[in-house]
Amino acid sequence: MVGSKTKGAMVMKHISADVRRTWRALLRDRRANVALTFGIAFIPVVALVGAAVDYSRANSTKVALQAALDSTALMLSKEAGSLTQDQMNQKANDYFKAMFTRPEAKNVLITTSYNAATSTLVMNASTNLDTALIRVIGHKSMPLGTSATIRWGTNRLRVALVLDNTGSMKDDGKMDALKKATNDLLDTLKTAAVNKEDVYVSIVPFSRSINVGKANATANWLDWSLFDAKKVVNSANGYSCSWGFCQIGGNWVASGTVLTHDSWSGCVKDRGLATAPGKNAGPDQTVVAPDIDKIETLFPATPPNVSADCPPAAVMGLTTDWDKMKQLVTDMTPNGNTNQPIGLVWGWMSLVGGGPFTVPAKDTNYAYDQVIILMSDGLNTEDRWYTSQSDIDVRMYDKDNGGVGTCKNVKDANVAIYAIHVNTGGDPESKLLKNCASPDKFYYITKSDQMTPVFKQIGSEIAKLRIAK
Repeated sequence: MVGSKTKGAMVMKHISADVRRTWRALLRDRRANVALTFGIAFIPVVALVGAAVDYSRANSTKVALQAALDSTALMLSKEAGSLTQDQMNQKANDYFKAMFTRPEAKNVLITTSYNAATSTLVMNASTNLDTALIRVIGHKSMPLGTSATIRWGTNRLRVALVLDNTGSMKDDGKMDALKKATNDLLDTLKTAAVNKEDVYVSIVPFSRSINVGKANATANWLDWSLFDAKKVVNSANGYSCSWGFCQIGGNWVASGTVLTHDSWSGCVKDRGLATAPGKNAGPDQTVVAPDIDKIETLFPATPPNVSADCPPAAVMGLTTDWDKMKQLVTDMTPNGNTNQPIGLVWGWMSLVGGGPFTVPAKDTNYAYDQVIILMSDGLNTEDRWYTSQSDIDVRMYDKDNGGVGTCKNVKDANVAIYAIHVNTGGDPESKLLKNCASPDKFYYITKSDQMTPVFKQIGSEIAKLRIAK
């Protein structure tokens, strides 16, 4: 899908030329008195200011025009091959007018063209924007135009949504905004799929740990050593105890109670050695398959005495069940500290398989684009080993050692990373997420409601990865 250059830029050149000619003419004209000359000379100044204002309005309208046309083309492309030209024109106008609501844009014209031989849909949109200030030099309107081209190719799309579910997401309406933005993104991806297998999506909510679901308690890829070390409920194992009873998960049990694996929360910690691994190598940075003979490759079950450690919503592997995905999004609840590295590596694993994930077989007649969208609202605070931000960050991206870490491993595997830092608390831009993202795929936003347009932009762009050739 490719947008054409706006006509507004050409109009702006003409306006600037008109202003310059008017200014030169005034400077040469000596017939009027000083006051009159000054008054007339002020017109070009107003025109220049007005040009900037009107051009800003035009640019905003152009962005909305392109977004509505992109969305219309995506929806129309699914049925273009079965429509007559009149039907296609009617649907195109209906779709477009439902999304493009700019009353200042006049005489909107939409044209469509479909080439069945190449499975290519071309759409064009044009309009005229009434000017507010540059009317004084004769420009009453500015023409705007853009285009969208879709050609169905041989690529399919697989997307992992890695979403921050930490406790701070409850602030400033961030969790509600994330849910809306994610559901809108899912709608965009669903629309982009002509065939069921065209687009698969996985969802990985994360905090300090990852919820893989209590149903996996008997899986052979789990390491129970951390859990078993704390299975006796007493003060020595870190439980809050008083008068012969200890608190666990909001309940009080008798001190000395021995917990079984059935009481496991469903969450796992970072993979790796029992002691802190070296900063530049470890199973927590890769998708190496679990091996029961190598404990460092297994996933450590979270100990029962760790509070605020488990996201309530469990991960979901690649699927085309859009309703089920939306239900998971609805179930997301903010809880726990921030560990972006574990979210990223689990997002990667959801695309390739491992642990609780199985992936749909790939059709050899198609190429596949793989994408991770990593959204977080803050800085890393705690992982399995560290409470130091810098020590956690280096697991993802070691800036002092050539950028090695999980981010590099993911991108070396031909998986694109979109990273979004949502910062409503005045913190600096996350250099970690910016370095982790693929080129030109980092977004920094400071208001919760900015998530929806950013997610929509990303959704449109990754849909283009598959359909724009």
